[in-house]
Amino acid sequence: MSEIKIGDKIQDFRLRDHKDKEVNLSDFSSKKVLLSFHPLAWTRVCAEQMNSLEENHELFTKLNTVVFGISVDPIPSKRAWARELGITHIKLLSDFWPHGEVARAYGIFREKEGVSERANIIIDEEQKIIFFKVYPGHELPDIAEIIQLLEK
Repeated sequence: MSEIKIGDKIQDFRLRDHKDKEVNLSDFSSKKVLLSFHPLAWTRVCAEQMNSLEENHELFTKLNTVVFGISVDPIPSKRAWARELGITHIKLLSDFWPHGEVARAYGIFREKEGVSERANIIIDEEQKIIFFKVYPGHELPDIAEIIQLLEK
């Protein structure tokens, strides 16, 4: 499990979203993609993180960017949480089984806790990593930093 780096081609994945639809990362190769990892649904900072993505959905669309919120929570939990938060635009992906497989592949799985780090990864249209940052668990990622990078 090696940490990913800027310039690396991202490893493809296939996960299911909160509506139980399959999402294959390589299907979005004509767009930029923001992979926003959060440790667990139903926690305050994770809710704020997903809400900030949802609130900026139109801007992300204008910036040709697809946004995914990813955690190890199972699909039924993600579905209920999306409903609770009013998430209607972004897709919440379940990295539940094999447990944390995508987070592990990207070097951001926390074995002791069984969750991913809080992290943002942005890939370009060629599926190369152009941004990668891990945040302290209690810290809300700066959405302005993400938007500024995407506007370049």
